Amino acid sequence: MTKADLIKKIAEGAGITSAEAKKALNATTEAIKDALVKGEKLQLIGFGTFSVNERSAREGKNPRTGEVLHIAARKVAKFKAGTELDKQLNA
Repeated sequence: MTKADLIKKIAEGAGITSAEAKKALNATTEAIKDALVKGEKLQLIGFGTFSVNERSAREGKNPRTGEVLHIAARKVAKFKAGTELDKQLNA
């Protein structure tokens, strides 16, 4: 599903125009991004939880040359499905 498809589904489901649905989706994604950038956890009951995990620095290898590389520490976004969503996925 593309962003355009999602906007169309939101508009149909909420009985609003596509322009309003696009604004709502953009506001939602910005709110999620802002929370994650601040290091906050965002929990949507029944859907899932967005959080930030930290990966420590580590050594890696270039598969082509075998050269050892240093991979820097970094933060990554994580999503864990909620119980209701998990049940629907595995029904």
